[in-house]
Amino acid sequence: MDNIYLTIVIPAHNEEKRLPGTLAKVNSYLQSQDYLAEVLIVENASQDRTLAIAQEFAGQHPEFRVIHEAGRGKGLAVQKGMLAAHGIYRFMCDADLSMPIEEIYRFLPPQSDNYDIAIGSREAPGAIRYNEPFYRHFGGRVINSIIRWLALPGLQDTQCGFKCFRADIAEDLFRSQTLPGWSFDIEVLYIARLRNYRIVEIPIPWYYNPDSKLNAYTDALKMSKDILKIRENKRRGIYVQHAGKV
Repeated sequence: MDNIYLTIVIPAHNEEKRLPGTLAKVNSYLQSQDYLAEVLIVENASQDRTLAIAQEFAGQHPEFRVIHEAGRGKGLAVQKGMLAAHGIYRFMCDADLSMPIEEIYRFLPPQSDNYDIAIGSREAPGAIRYNEPFYRHFGGRVINSIIRWLALPGLQDTQCGFKCFRADIAEDLFRSQTLPGWSFDIEVLYIARLRNYRIVEIPIPWYYNPDSKLNAYTDALKMSKDILKIRENKRRGIYVQHAGKV
């Protein structure tokens, strides 16, 4: 386990349709690499065959492991995966692969180095969006404007589902995370800023998926409430870094 260079964490809730293709692509990509890697599929509270599909695939591919979490929430799933990982780099990856898995090299040395957290960005110079309707892009920018205004000024795309953490940083941040839902990455990046960790945005090619679970209005409202909770957590000292942490 100590020799694992990369861990890919895939949160999976009701992903029986997309998961088989995604796992096959991830496996094919990793077979062509010269480093050791592991893939953690974190299934949580699915009502379809997601868990069975993940277990069947992992049974045939020893580099893949399945974590079953009864609780709901993407943030909870990613947290479980990040803290169970063994990789020197720990990469969070959406199950829809809206960023092709072949682009993961952008987040790893020598392409990217000297960072604590690298976040995929659909807005950084050089990023390309494919087939995204105007209304979807507009809704995403509204959400990001709220995030920048209330919590994370300067970061252009905090909600892209592809992020890479150094192992020690992941251990620190995800042990400090409190939000189990969609806003977890805002909280994790907010804590990272409090602790002066270096965050870089990596421009990526991104393909719009019409099956996206994002709802611009309801998610903006929920995220606004969560950001206020994050700010309250800070005021109460919940994010104070204790001795023994990174």
